[in-house]
Amino acid sequence: MTNKVAVLGLGEAGSAIAADLVEVGLTVAAWDPKPKCVPPGVNLTASDHAAIAGADLVLSVNLASVAADVARSAVSGLTGRQVFADLNTASPGLKRHIAEILRPSGALFVDVALLAPVLAQGIRTPALVSGPGAQRFHDLLAPYGMPVTILDDQAGSAAARKLVRSVFMKGVAAVVIECLEAADRLDCEAWTRDQLLTVIQDEAWIDRFVEGSRTHAARRLHEMTAAAELLAELEVDSGMTEATVQKLVSMSANQPVS
Repeated sequence: MTNKVAVLGLGEAGSAIAADLVEVGLTVAAWDPKPKCVPPGVNLTASDHAAIAGADLVLSVNLASVAADVARSAVSGLTGRQVFADLNTASPGLKRHIAEILRPSGALFVDVALLAPVLAQGIRTPALVSGPGAQRFHDLLAPYGMPVTILDDQAGSAAARKLVRSVFMKGVAAVVIECLEAADRLDCEAWTRDQLLTVIQDEAWIDRFVEGSRTHAARRLHEMTAAAELLAELEVDSGMTEATVQKLVSMSANQPVS
């Protein structure tokens, strides 16, 4: 178990996780130059190194576009007794790159793939983990309610599985949106929803596909771009995923990343 956790990144996901960690009785220090929210009980420090100092576990909860920079900034403040967990949705290659950036510190790296919306579940969000720090991550957070599944000791394994899953989940969401947009123009949305329910069987999922994609299109665009890169690396035809990427491009126009 752990006494102190450092959270690097207080966006939507980082804030939710930090709040839950405080609620279960842990000391939580955080660093974010522009925090979206600082939950009660979280110590917002003056720098990433100040947050990291004395922490058993360091959580990087940012965007893939800045994940490597966060690691570079943090590395000189880490020690061999700490675990550095990258929770960002990124390509397997980027996760391996981050592991290499952190190697000189001796800290145990863990690639964490979160498999559900963090805002709703916080620390109880199911996670796939891989990398040298996978077992230690499990031992530190599982006692506090995080469902952690350990894959292996390779950085990038968890990221790859999440992206393979995203090919389906985000692809279905894009098709559902397109279907309902057409139905709306034909004035048959109720009938079309009934048809979708013969397959999806839970209307809450239809709404989640539509509203979740609209709300988080910019963030999901980064995720699906990484998924397309993975498919290219595997030499798998990515036509459907590329179409999902283009749908998210149009939906994310002028939308800030949440």
